[in-house]
Amino acid sequence: MPSLTGRPAAELRAGPEQGSAIVEFVFLAVLLMVPVAYLILTVGALQGGAYAVEGAAEQAAKVFVIQSDDGAARQAAETAVSMAVTDMGFDPADASLAITCDGGCQTPGTMVRALVTLRVDLPLVGGLPGTRLSAAQVQASAAQKVGRFK
Repeated sequence: MPSLTGRPAAELRAGPEQGSAIVEFVFLAVLLMVPVAYLILTVGALQGGAYAVEGAAEQAAKVFVIQSDDGAARQAAETAVSMAVTDMGFDPADASLAITCDGGCQTPGTMVRALVTLRVDLPLVGGLPGTRLSAAQVQASAAQKVGRFK
């Protein structure tokens, strides 16, 4: 029985496939590449957070030991953490600082340790209203010795 094109139906079935490979390729590429791209964005955010806390802890310990009293030292360390985290594109409210000392924090020869923890959010999710999903928390610590001469 001839088809609408004038050729028999059996001849149409036996011929080469008439598919749309480009549509299938684009569909599969999008299906596979979107998760890979999101994974790369997430790993980049985590790496940026790791750099941020490393620099913040180092600077917090350094500015803490050069101050003359505990109140000014803690304020200077908090400011250093806030600036370091902001410079890397993170919200300072997501960072926390813990200072520990071996003895009196302003006593010469005392080791001062700064521990900075930062909550890293998932990329692109923060744009959705009412959602705030965390990828991980990163932390770093640094130590400085209070000098004999200030």
